[in-house]
Amino acid sequence: MSVFHDEVEIEDFEYDEETETYSYPCPCGDRFLITREDLENGEDVATCPSCSLIVRVIYDQLWHGGDRKDREDPGDPVGSSAVKMVKP
Repeated sequence: MSVFHDEVEIEDFEYDEETETYSYPCPCGDRFLITREDLENGEDVATCPSCSLIVRVIYDQLWHGGDRKDREDPGDPVGSSAVKMVKP
């Protein structure tokens, strides 16, 4: 059983498109990290490489596990391209 430092919404993380990694500030001064691939595989724990703290990431697993071409921006946790308005 893991003890989480906190639970953090994915929207509060910063996204690096080059590394496809989400990061969030850790109290130790480093950053909690979790990759896009981790999220797509159902992982919900972001770790800090400098200390033993971990946080649970709150996100919509269905959106992160979907087909990438369905999204405009991989860093957009809301999935703005999931619904497109079409004029009749």
